[in-house]
Amino acid sequence: MCEANAYYLKEGKEELILESVDKIEDKGDHIRIESIFGEQKIVHGRIKSMSLVNHRVVIEQ
Repeated sequence: MCEANAYYLKEGKEELILESVDKIEDKGDHIRIESIFGEQKIVHGRIKSMSLVNHRVVIEQ
């Protein structure tokens, strides 16, 4: 599987937002994240880093 986990960087600490992320959509004022199971989360911020080899996406405020 190639899905990643999404984390929110807040005050220097990473919080898990969603596991098994399949889709990430930048909607301008928010980011929509969807897992392979159809679970969706909306977060405000920007993508700080993505490592597809390490299966990680970090979003910061």
